[in-house]
Amino acid sequence: MPPRRPTTKGFARSSTLLQERIRKASESRGFAESRLLTQWTEIVGEDIAAIARPVKVGHGRGGMGATLTLLTTGAQAPMLEMQKEGLRARVNAVYGYNAISRITITQTAPTGFADGQVSFQHRAPKAAPRAHDPEAIEEARRLAAPVADAGLRAALEALAQNVLSKSKR
Repeated sequence: MPPRRPTTKGFARSSTLLQERIRKASESRGFAESRLLTQWTEIVGEDIAAIARPVKVGHGRGGMGATLTLLTTGAQAPMLEMQKEGLRARVNAVYGYNAISRITITQTAPTGFADGQVSFQHRAPKAAPRAHDPEAIEEARRLAAPVADAGLRAALEALAQNVLSKSKR
């Protein structure tokens, strides 16, 4: 049987070229398991991925049990705090053992310093706006018509449409 000829003709997949660099960059932040970063939405779910992202995994001096640090906005921190044990269980399922012993939450403002800015690309798409009946739209316009400020008038119209259409259901 003749030896198999290589089919790549000297080329290599980009994933194999970058795999080592990605692993080193992940490990510098403590992420020995890069799936925690790349598949964050699948691990914790869309609702949590929309409000938090992993920042680093820190190991204590004893070496037993790591600390996962999550970044979120100040308004979402209490909600995330209540779900820490469930998150820890989900993350440890990725590792296959009890690798994470603690989760700490770091809060930041949505805008501010370059490193602390929150940009969660994992957000779920917004639901399509509900269609209101024409009677509710006209009634909302009539109720908001006396307001002089255009922005306030538009907000009041939207609120009135929602209230009127909900009361008819």
